[in-house]
Amino acid sequence: MARTIKSQTVEQLGGGHSVLVRQRIEHAAMDRLMDQYYALTDLAERERILREIIQLVFSHAFAEETVLWPVLRRNTPDGERLTARVEEEHQRINDLTADIQRLDPQDPEREEKVRQVFALIRQDIRDEEDELLPRLQDALGPVRLRRLGVAWRAVRVSAPTHPHPAVPRRPPGNALLGVPLSAYDRFQDAVGPSVRMAGGKRRLLFLIGLLGAAGAAVVGRRR
Repeated sequence: MARTIKSQTVEQLGGGHSVLVRQRIEHAAMDRLMDQYYALTDLAERERILREIIQLVFSHAFAEETVLWPVLRRNTPDGERLTARVEEEHQRINDLTADIQRLDPQDPEREEKVRQVFALIRQDIRDEEDELLPRLQDALGPVRLRRLGVAWRAVRVSAPTHPHPAVPRRPPGNALLGVPLSAYDRFQDAVGPSVRMAGGKRRLLFLIGLLGAAGAAVVGRRR
């Protein structure tokens, strides 16, 4: 098996457009932002960085679950076991982040949940860079890694940017919900946190309706 992608050159990973390089760049950005959060003392600046982390983490994870992990399951004998473990980490991050967004920024419980989420994100990065992505590297050649990088990027830039714990972690459920959820999330990002909080009930009703429609679509496809 290939060694961790963290220590390899861009050329070894398949070139600048390879999905492995794109993943590593965003993992490094997450690490920097988390370090920056802890280095700040100004509450408003910490909140700004936290929002940036959340937007990056959730769009990144959605692209993994939609594009990368299905390929890993199809092409490696232990892909099911590995992706199930990472999907469980993603779900825990979803649940904790949803709790964080419901709590007041000065609530001590909230800061503890931020600490837990950051620890999970760092564990997730290690699991992906040390196990899942090297197996993907073994299974696919450089050309396929670059093609996968293009597909991953296309999903990543149009993915949801906030936690949605009730959304399935795998296609087709997550893919069916991805477009409307992304539109909703990015509208909320544009209007700002105060409007997001005021619209919490509307958001809940919107998501309930969305989940119902997606469930009906999945059932329809299976018939």
